[in-house]
Amino acid sequence: MEQKYPGLKTNFMLMIIMENEELTKKVDKYEALTARALKEIKLKNGLTVEQQAIAEDFLSMAKNYFNDAKFFKEKGNLLTALASFSYAHAWLDAGVRARIFEAKDDQLFTLP
Repeated sequence: MEQKYPGLKTNFMLMIIMENEELTKKVDKYEALTARALKEIKLKNGLTVEQQAIAEDFLSMAKNYFNDAKFFKEKGNLLTALASFSYAHAWLDAGVRARIFEAKDDQLFTLP
């Protein structure tokens, strides 16, 4: 049977390959960005016991999402990896905005 649109399948496959390459670049970028942020983040001095517990929980959540993201990346599930790296970084940003983390780099964090 003759194909009605012979180049359509080839164009579609090229589009998928290009989108996958773009997704891979984003995953790599957010992995590096979040890894840097995790190395630089510190709990703020002078926190109450309750604030310290919250800060440690935020940091734990960030690390857990970061590790999950690496797992998903290894398995080739790039979309879930990107979402997990983003969530990890969001926990860090939330802690900075809540003033329970100390951060100075406005390229890594959304400073208050």
